[in-house]
Amino acid sequence: MRAFAASVVSLLLAVPAKALELDLSTSIKEAASTIAYGLVKYYNGNTTGIPGLLPGPYYWWEAGGMFGHLIDYWYYTGDSTYNDIVMQGMMHQINAPAGDFLPRNQSNAMGNDDQGFWALTTMMATEAAFPNPPSDTPQWLAGGQAVFNEYVVRWNDENGLCGGGLRWQVYSFLQGYDYKNSIANGCFFNVAARLARYTRNDTYAEWAAKIYEWESGIGLIGKDYEVYDGYNVLEATQTCGNLHDVQFSYNAGIWLAGAAAMYDYTKNDTWKTHVNGLLNFTTRMFVSTEGSHLWEPPCEKTPRGCDQNQVSFKGYLIRFLSYTSKLAPWTSDGITKLIQQAARDAAAACTGPQAANYQGADGTACGFSWLDGAKFDGKPGVGPQMNALAAVFYNLLADAKPPATSEDRGTSKGNPNAGSNVAQPLPQPRAIVTADRAGAGILTMLFVVGIVGGSFFLMSDLFD
Repeated sequence: MRAFAASVVSLLLAVPAKALELDLSTSIKEAASTIAYGLVKYYNGNTTGIPGLLPGPYYWWEAGGMFGHLIDYWYYTGDSTYNDIVMQGMMHQINAPAGDFLPRNQSNAMGNDDQGFWALTTMMATEAAFPNPPSDTPQWLAGGQAVFNEYVVRWNDENGLCGGGLRWQVYSFLQGYDYKNSIANGCFFNVAARLARYTRNDTYAEWAAKIYEWESGIGLIGKDYEVYDGYNVLEATQTCGNLHDVQFSYNAGIWLAGAAAMYDYTKNDTWKTHVNGLLNFTTRMFVSTEGSHLWEPPCEKTPRGCDQNQVSFKGYLIRFLSYTSKLAPWTSDGITKLIQQAARDAAAACTGPQAANYQGADGTACGFSWLDGAKFDGKPGVGPQMNALAAVFYNLLADAKPPATSEDRGTSKGNPNAGSNVAQPLPQPRAIVTADRAGAGILTMLFVVGIVGGSFFLMSDLFD
């Protein structure tokens, strides 16, 4: 059956893009099925790897992003093929008993944004009424609450450094700890807004408003709703400065979707204004003037190109746009058109061959760029495959119910006291053995030459 479906959809993806404008309830599901199959072929955590981890060179956070796409893939298409591996991977990474997505084996590269992407995924599971874990294990809603509670403890306004905000990194020994950025704080804002909407608890809404006011007040959201990347924390002078004004699509999307959740919860016109402003910025910045293609302006046309993480940002933007359209209905028509074009572009770009770095069906490897006629650009990978998957299945928006709440279809159990009350819960040390001494020497050497780190930004871009 898989071979038959793959062959049919290979033809679908090879014909002109108008094929995706046919009966969306059938051809979109078929195309999404094949793209999802190709995506999951990158994952071996359910066989030879660690559950919840993608193999190298992909980072921990991106596996969280992948599982989020697969949860919504199930929610929109009804295809439960991958639910078991999603459950297994999520439960392995939620890190019982704390239930906070803070595994010890990721402490050498743990960003607040990395943890945040897993928190977004557990909120997606909550809002999609994804099958619940066993009752004696951490639950989806509680996982989001755990991360929220730890963010509250880490909120950093001592000594007036930037007047608040989360640092990029969780631990002080990591490069980037002296940086406060839009994606880490956007994760906090987005999770808080969604918890407010789901639980009807104003405490979460108050925090969401506080985070937004800080982000806007410090200038990371500009007067025309530009979303800039971040500021350095200048410890020596006890100030905050050196604005990094690069603008990435997932930064805009995460704040847009959070604002939509806050509008849906409060029905306050202030949040409607924020939704409109952020959406207008997003379409100005990340939609090409020729052909309305989604793209990543800071890197897509540069000689260096987009790095392994940045090539996944469009898929998250599509996810956040889709979420916005369900909670801010006046945006639906415009967003639907953008996602329809994205699906056409994805179809044209998903015609690459099976190869050593792509084990999906031959002729369905997805490239990255959707510009210049949207054709396979020879750059397949987890990020491009996720982008295409999102572009296709989110075209089922019209038939999907809005995200659930505790009062409407939601079944996940919460724990408002979940998580740790320690700002930086470091791993407990264990006895050092001979193998550790050899390994420590190697790690020290790597650190000296600047390789250790691996969080999800290109360090040289921020700290040159």
